[in-house]
Amino acid sequence: MPSDSSPGSTSPAAGPTWQRLMAVAAQGVASGTPYMVGSRLLQGWLSASQVPLALIGLIPLAELPYTLKLFWAPLLDRWPIPWPDRRRGWLLLLQLILVVVIGSMALLRPSLDPASLAAIGLMALVLAICSATQDIAVDAYRTDLLPELERGPGAAAASLGYRSAMLAIGAGGFLLAGRFGWPVAFLGAAALMAAVVPFTLAAPRLPPIQHPVTSLRQAVLGPAREFLRRSGPNRAWQLLLLVLLYRWPDGLLSAMAIPFLTAKGFSAADIGLVQGGWAIGATIAGTVLGGWLFSRLGMNRSLWLFAAAGAIGNLSYWALASFGSGLAGLITAVSLENLSGGMVGAVFVALLMSLCNPRFSATQYALLSGVYAMSRSVLAAPAGLAAERVGWPSFFLFTAAASLPAFLLMTRLTPWNGSGAKGAFDPQRDPT
Repeated sequence: MPSDSSPGSTSPAAGPTWQRLMAVAAQGVASGTPYMVGSRLLQGWLSASQVPLALIGLIPLAELPYTLKLFWAPLLDRWPIPWPDRRRGWLLLLQLILVVVIGSMALLRPSLDPASLAAIGLMALVLAICSATQDIAVDAYRTDLLPELERGPGAAAASLGYRSAMLAIGAGGFLLAGRFGWPVAFLGAAALMAAVVPFTLAAPRLPPIQHPVTSLRQAVLGPAREFLRRSGPNRAWQLLLLVLLYRWPDGLLSAMAIPFLTAKGFSAADIGLVQGGWAIGATIAGTVLGGWLFSRLGMNRSLWLFAAAGAIGNLSYWALASFGSGLAGLITAVSLENLSGGMVGAVFVALLMSLCNPRFSATQYALLSGVYAMSRSVLAAPAGLAAERVGWPSFFLFTAAASLPAFLLMTRLTPWNGSGAKGAFDPQRDPT
């Protein structure tokens, strides 16, 4: 255990384990709420207001800040808000702003009037910028707060909070809209956001870091330089490649799951029921299981075992494509996919946290998550072409085989009997 004075250490004042896990779960709710408001809830209101689909289809453009947030992440490292601490200061400010923004959306009146549509688009963009900036602070706070052994359970707690917000807004918000109208649904979402603020105030305090960032140049260039110096140039690119490829099988499968199920003749109702509530439940179960196993297996063995579980989840779709078995086969495949996906997600977040120096955690986590995002966008883009060329059974075999590059990298970076990723941040030997 690192000493209390070392960078990134958790001081005794940081509280017991349950308090830290509750804090990151609450921030998961804070992260999921505005995202669901800007996507599902707003789209539902626009659809109910008879806004043309072509215009509704433009709303996702307002989500670009989630992709571009790495460009302003250094600002949070350079100019921390010191009260209550360097991360929660930003969290409190952004959460209060988000309460106001979400509540103000209840005043919107969707129509075909250009001024109304412009106001909705502007509000959606403001919401996404504030939400993406909050995500930077949430990731940095979780990374700085959790000691190594709690990163797996912490990732699970954060995912539980996020998915609880998905259910609250995706289900509860629409129920409120149906009973009391859409403005009440947005006010309910603002109330959920406001409910997180007391948890942020009561969350464990981060210890000060020994070498704070003192210039914008340092905040922009320092994260990459520190990561290269700590890992070594050869290992640094291998670590980035592992971040890129570890969840590539998941990205390939996600891109084609719905088209495959539709092609297999499953009804929209069956797909919605199984891919909706059932899949979320399986993911939550997988996240909890992943966090529990991580605390007993450690980082390296969890990375190996959970990647193998993910490959098995993909193979369940191969079995469904090859042998069928109807609704029971669909439920089995979706259950295995999402159960293993929850486990993979928990250990992957723990891996990203382990690669960040608390001095630059806002920027480094944003950069690493940006690298990962390419596996779900750029690397998963040819999935449809591959499925057309080789057919569904061979495609799903390919998605399982896509885990092999990550396994090859893990033999060097996270060996089975190792204690952590080679190149992970060690507060006892902080090179800065």
